[in-house]
Formats: sequence, structure tokens, C-alpha cells
Amino acid sequence: MAVGYDIDADVRALRGALAAHGITLPSLGVDPLNLAGGGGQPQLVALGNCNAATARRLTDVLRAAADA
Repeated sequence: MAVGYDIDADVRALRGALAAHGITLPSLGVDPLNLAGGGGQPQLVALGNCNAATARRLTDVLRAAADA
């Protein structure tokens, strides 16, 4: 793990931020390959799959934030 980062806390924070906008990514989590990889590699967050409605909602929220 990189110094100053807590991947689990980052995932929880992202889940909370998405939830604040009514977005749930069911398979959001720490990428399981992180557990198999060697040290020194950046840890990855698996955003996972979502349905089309969730993808549209995420797009809408990101566009609104970019325009703000």
C-alpha cells in the first residue's frame, strides 16, 4: 500500500459519495488482483459492472459537476 493511502477507506468514501447522488455500483471494491500482486504496485479499485440506468445516472452527475 502506498504511504498515506488506505484503499479500503477510499472505496468506502467513493461508495458514500456515489450514494449521496443515488448511485450504487454493486461490485465496487478493492480489485482482487491487488491481493495477489507484489508490493510496490499501485492498488486498484474495481468499479465493476452496472446497468444502463446506473451508467446514465453516473454520466449525468459527472457532467453536472463538470459544468458547476
